[in-house]
Amino acid sequence: MSKVSTQDFLQIDQIREGVIVLKNKELRGILMVSSINFALKSNEEQDILIYQFQNFLNSLDFPCQIFIQSRKLNITGYLEKLKELETRQVNELLKNQTADYREFIEKLVKKGTIMSKNFFVIVPFSLLQVHGHSPTKIIKSSRSPDISEEDFQRAKNQLWQRMEFVALGLKRCGLRAVPLVTLEVIELFWGLHHPKEAETGYYPEIPPELIV
Repeated sequence: MSKVSTQDFLQIDQIREGVIVLKNKELRGILMVSSINFALKSNEEQDILIYQFQNFLNSLDFPCQIFIQSRKLNITGYLEKLKELETRQVNELLKNQTADYREFIEKLVKKGTIMSKNFFVIVPFSLLQVHGHSPTKIIKSSRSPDISEEDFQRAKNQLWQRMEFVALGLKRCGLRAVPLVTLEVIELFWGLHHPKEAETGYYPEIPPELIV
């Protein structure tokens, strides 16, 4: 019986130059998007934002995926500094107060009441759109894993144009969008599959030769 690894279940074939290449020859680019506090806006400002976002959605002629990542706030470094401060305290009263405060923060975080949210937009592009294949031909030819450098660069450039278009549309809504580079994409997916380790701030060291 052949061994099955986790990678066999993933749809990702490779990540290169900030682009995700899927096994079916489709590409994905990821934009990290800033946020605004909608509730603090006036009614007029809220209406303007809704109208701008509606215009942005109507301007798209390709599908996009909006992904929201919720995670316990990583304050490992802050807790370590508190612990270091606690050990350096000479005054016993201040030392006990620092320890109590550190324990309070630790319990607060463990309850999951402090969360951080990251917002992403995933932009797609099919490598086979470069040659204008019909859907039938795409299905048949997608079995071949070979991707030439020329085809990849042409598809990447068109994907980047889509991402710039999305970023510009979001800018009109008061949002800033920046594309993730290869290392950031790898860390994002690693964190999705290892949430506990990511929440404590641990990420594996990635060999430089794997980052292209």
